[in-house]
Amino acid sequence: MNYKEISKKLETVSAINMLPFDELTKDINWEGLKENIHFLLNHGAEVIVPNGNTGEFYALTLQEAKAVNKKVVELVDGQATVVSGIGYSVDTAIELGEAADRDGADCVMIHQPIHPYITNKGAVIYFKKIIESLNLPSIIYFKDPDLSDEVIKELAPLEKLVGVKYAINDLPRLTKVIRDVPKEHNIAWICGTAEKWAPFFHNSGTVGFTSGLINVHPEKCFEMLHALRNEDHAKVWEVWEEILAFEDLRSKYNNGNNVVVIKETMEQLGMLGGVTREPVSPLNEIDKQEVSQIIHEWKSTMQPASMNHYLLNTVD
Repeated sequence: MNYKEISKKLETVSAINMLPFDELTKDINWEGLKENIHFLLNHGAEVIVPNGNTGEFYALTLQEAKAVNKKVVELVDGQATVVSGIGYSVDTAIELGEAADRDGADCVMIHQPIHPYITNKGAVIYFKKIIESLNLPSIIYFKDPDLSDEVIKELAPLEKLVGVKYAINDLPRLTKVIRDVPKEHNIAWICGTAEKWAPFFHNSGTVGFTSGLINVHPEKCFEMLHALRNEDHAKVWEVWEEILAFEDLRSKYNNGNNVVVIKETMEQLGMLGGVTREPVSPLNEIDKQEVSQIIHEWKSTMQPASMNHYLLNTVD
């Protein structure tokens, strides 16, 4: 496998696809997932990440996580790079990664371990064992500010490590670790905190960013990407201002609104966003009203197909 080539494919937007649940049963709404994936593909998504945090990975059983990945690979059908989220214990992550490999995923993203007692050495051992046990290339999700960036530096020489999704909003720290890791390791540095932080991370050396916004307003997402690539600073900050209220609303309650704001936006746009699973609670009425206001302000910049997504759902 050409790991350098996979790393290069990550220099774009990583679309964290939504996973809708039925309002009554909380079962996965597979039709909603299909529509979501088709929407992303029809709007130019190049990397799709099933089982991400915004896809409520930690609310799924292992069987569901495997099924979601398999379905997304099937729906994408080679039209984009599929990066499957895996995690929990080392053995569980390997099990999920092997299933993703069998089902045709292109890469895995290893969620940061949720164990309450993590050391730097332990994190290195955790990530390294998973990376080396899988045939697929890996991205590590790095978001615990209490872990040292030395963890990344120790892992960087691994051939199968192709990217780091960095989700700590500390710009000097980010800049230092990117500069300290030799370029020959072919690490794709990805801003893990979406469009709000993408311009700042880009100046530090990231080559792409994650997005939940892409599920509802892909036009703005790609405007941001292209403006960053073209160093069109005026456009970058114009887009940044247009998406700021949405991202601020998602970050309320210590990021507790992260998923439910996107799902509410989808529902108000006539899409199948569905409900969330516990421990994510429904959006309160004040925040729902803010979603409505944001959509109203966006309407002039949204393509008709974004407002009527079902027109794009042409693939069975």
